[in-house]
Amino acid sequence: MTIDVVIVGCGPVGALAANLLGRAGLSVLVLEKELEHYPLPRAVHLDHEMMRLFQSAGVIDRVENDMVATDGHLHVGADHGVIRYMGTVGKPRPFGWANDYFFYQPELEAHLREGFAALKNVEMKLGATFIDLVQNGDAVTVFYELHGKIEEVTSRWVIGTDGSRSAVRKALGVRLDDLKFEEPWLVVDAEVEGPVTFPEITGVPADADLQRLSVMMCDPDRPATVVPGRRNHRRWEFMLLPGEDDAAMMQPEKVGELVGAWMADVPHRIVRAATYRFHGLVAEQWKMGAVFLAGDAAHQTPPFFGQGMCHGLRDVANLAWKMDAIVSRGADPALLDTYQQERDPHVRAVIGAAVDAGRYICELDRERAAARDAEIREKARQRKGETAHDLIPAIERGAVLTGTTGAGERFVQPILEDGGKLDEFTGQGWRLFVRGVPFAVEEPGLAVFAAADLPDNGAILSWLDARGVDAVLVRPDHYVFGTAIGDFAALLAARRQMLFAEQELTA
Repeated sequence: MTIDVVIVGCGPVGALAANLLGRAGLSVLVLEKELEHYPLPRAVHLDHEMMRLFQSAGVIDRVENDMVATDGHLHVGADHGVIRYMGTVGKPRPFGWANDYFFYQPELEAHLREGFAALKNVEMKLGATFIDLVQNGDAVTVFYELHGKIEEVTSRWVIGTDGSRSAVRKALGVRLDDLKFEEPWLVVDAEVEGPVTFPEITGVPADADLQRLSVMMCDPDRPATVVPGRRNHRRWEFMLLPGEDDAAMMQPEKVGELVGAWMADVPHRIVRAATYRFHGLVAEQWKMGAVFLAGDAAHQTPPFFGQGMCHGLRDVANLAWKMDAIVSRGADPALLDTYQQERDPHVRAVIGAAVDAGRYICELDRERAAARDAEIREKARQRKGETAHDLIPAIERGAVLTGTTGAGERFVQPILEDGGKLDEFTGQGWRLFVRGVPFAVEEPGLAVFAAADLPDNGAILSWLDARGVDAVLVRPDHYVFGTAIGDFAALLAARRQMLFAEQELTA
């Protein structure tokens, strides 16, 4: 029997894919080589868009209580003065959630697995090691080892979410494009029974609580980051200086020396200390036939804006709605050709911003660091209120109606008059919001809403006004497909053409 999707690897990215695809009704098999999910924290940050995807996946009630909403990011220069503040205190939440959340990855993975475990059409096999795959026409046969035996399964599609050392990527022979950034850092996780002690920092904004910010010390003596976590979890990242040995830096005495200055007499326990090479890498091909790479298998991002895992979750959200459209609505399979078109430029833009930040953060020459600080302070003054979500660009090509205002943007999720959120009111899927009274639209999988009738305090009407349009069509992954002025029939026709004749639309 051929199933719809095999997912190889069940970290957070693979687990979200299983939830999204399973809730859409697709048959899914998840192969995970480990018997237990990794017990230590790795990723620690996600943003508002991920919280919205957890809504889409039906797991928000499972994960929300273990998330810690924080107040943004602070970069501190060589003189221990603030050079860049991406704060969110007191600012609107147009997407319905705080901009930044910190979490404990083992808990998140457990919640995501609990979500798809409740779905009868999703199966997971633990201890299943991917070996190889063979593509034949419209099917992919995956070979894996389980309990010492070689087994196989045939599916319509395969998604490789098996991490930076991806066996799926290697089986496909896909190479990585090296964006020429590699820096060694020591990552330390600790349980801390009290507040972290910060060095004296000048120019801290009045609304900035250092205990609720991700703080980047751009100090030429040793660049370092400290971030908050859920409950008593804290993370430090220390750049390794030239000549320092990885093994020596992970020794308990050295780790204690580095983090001790931040905790003074506060009781604490080191949970993990490990060295990493922060990379900027992107796969040259994300899709080969019916096999897709997602998450760290497709790209590796320096962590300076905390977008590494977020990229992967966006990847599988992009794939999930398109696979659902093909299976459930008969959409053209060529729709999936837009996956890399949309995600690759998006990822490269954010990686580029992270690499640029990494290069200035990792500056070890004090004179050049002073010049850097002056330049960044001037840019920060010009930005006037920058937040980290400003880093995420619009989708510029693929399954969007380019040339219409707002196409490819992430669509807002207003808080409603009763305290709920837009997606809870409208449901998921394709949504058309129009000014005035909509006429009846018989479009399978599409819901139509009059913006004036929404209990959103006029937020959608304001969105339409700001862009000078009368209608907006939103994709299932919450990105704007396109907008229209006046008659929106052409907008719906473009959607039909995109879904059912994608090659013709993009030619």
